[in-house]
This record gives sequence, C-alpha cells and structure tokens, in this order.
Amino acid sequence: MARYGMALDYKNCINCKACEVACKEENGVLLGADKHRIWVGVKEIEGEFPLLSIASNTFMPSQCQHCDNAPCEEVCPTHATYYDENGVVRVDSDKCILCSYCMNACPYDARYVDDRTVTVDKCNFCSDTRLARGEVTTACQATCPTKVRIFGDLDDPNSEISQVLREREHFTLKTHLGTKPKLFYLI
Repeated sequence: MARYGMALDYKNCINCKACEVACKEENGVLLGADKHRIWVGVKEIEGEFPLLSIASNTFMPSQCQHCDNAPCEEVCPTHATYYDENGVVRVDSDKCILCSYCMNACPYDARYVDDRTVTVDKCNFCSDTRLARGEVTTACQATCPTKVRIFGDLDDPNSEISQVLREREHFTLKTHLGTKPKLFYLI
C-alpha cells in the first residue's frame, strides 16, 4: 500500500480559493462554510522575537496534517478516528459520538463538526472519492492554478512528492510536538 502525503509550495499561493471550492464540491460541503477540510490562512510575521519581520508571502494553505503520530487518533474513545491502509487519518462517522476529544487534541485546528452528519470531520486526502475511483490526485491539487500542492506516495522513491522532498528544503508545522505530520511546506 501507499503512504500518502502532500507537499505545499506555499509561496506560490495566490489565495484564489480554488482549492477550497474544489474540496467543498468534492465532499459536499456548503460553499459558504468557513475553514472546513482545507483553508488558506494568513501568515503575518516571520522569525522569532526579537528578530521579527513582515512575511513576504502571507498565504499559508493548510488542512489536516495526517500525522504519523496523530493526537486525535490517540484520544478517540470509540476508535472513530483511525489510520487507513494508506496511512491517511480518517473518521468513521458511524462510530463518532461527537465528544470533540479529537478536536481538542488536534494542534493544527483541522477538525470541524459536519452539520450534515453531526459528526466530527476533516480532510481525508479524497480517500473516499477520488482515490476510491482510482484517481491519483486530490481535488485541491487538481484545481490549483499555481500548482501549490503535490500529493503522492511518500514510500515510492519515484513519486513526484518523494523527488521534491529530496531536492528541496522543507519544514513541517509544530515539529516540537512529535506528531510527525505528512504535510510538508517547501522553502
């Protein structure tokens, strides 16, 4: 099986929201809903105090980090949050009791309550839609006009994502927490 991840060439993001719209359309989320599954945030400062500066590119696309050591999975009392065969952190809505432990445990604020199912939901790398149909891209990657997102199998040394991560410097968010995210930001 694969072990999916995503690299974000975030400095190319123009905040056009095409990724958000494509994700919502793919997953049946209302277009007006804010910060569901994926979103583009604003990065206002760079550096550490006292050496701070205004960020040169203020757009930071984000979503579930699909951590290898996911705190949300650890705290779920019903095992509704689980890893699928491809290492994707998923939610079984039939098992979710809306206790919100996973929402509180997620250090990336990547979970929300789906009003349709009245369960907690998050990005699942289009596992139950595009990947289930045999496609090899996510909706957000396929629609991005500036090619910010690179999705693929981290265990395949010939995949585009593996090649990019070998060739370019990158970072993950909140590495000090030890969650081992599979969302990589390219420098």
